[in-house]
Amino acid sequence: MQESLLDVAVSPALGALSSSVRRVPLTRGAWVDLRPGWLAGSGTVFGALVETVPWRAEKRHMYDRVVDVPRLLCFYGEDVPLPHPLLTAALGALNAHYGAELGEPFRTAGLCLYRDGRDSVAWHGDTIGRGSREDTMVAILSLGAPRALTLRSRGGGDRVRYEVGHGDLLVMGGSCQRTWEHAVPKTAQAVGPRISVQFRPRGVR
Repeated sequence: MQESLLDVAVSPALGALSSSVRRVPLTRGAWVDLRPGWLAGSGTVFGALVETVPWRAEKRHMYDRVVDVPRLLCFYGEDVPLPHPLLTAALGALNAHYGAELGEPFRTAGLCLYRDGRDSVAWHGDTIGRGSREDTMVAILSLGAPRALTLRSRGGGDRVRYEVGHGDLLVMGGSCQRTWEHAVPKTAQAVGPRISVQFRPRGVR
């Protein structure tokens, strides 16, 4: 699995957040922040994560059968060292930028590896724990080939779609986990692999 040659050729570095984040208000108190290309030269980080993260395949019960989860996963809990110094730096930068608004730090990182267009995640909100009853934030750093991340209002109606990859940052905040759902749909198009790094506060999954 390889990133684009352009991203590999550039030394990885995080950009600014303070003046470059664009907030998109959604409905019912939800919002999305966007910062394209936050991690420049993300190809180097992508390649290192593919090789060094202990990726695992999971199975889940669905109705009356057990099915493969269509992506590879790895979770880093509180106080567990992250697998790359740029992710540690990203966590620190996110806490510096969002800490006052969030009222607490991001503490965990969940990584997903979407190997091709057959890998996906179904419609859901991060409502295991406090996200089901409190406003919170989930910050997603996307590495690798762009994939669609779609959001829809619970109960139908509004829907938005973003193509994220190559070091893009997307943050879901406010009531987003309770009042909206998000997904990475399957695609029949030829797409490269993507890693999603989801930074979350304590008690949000």
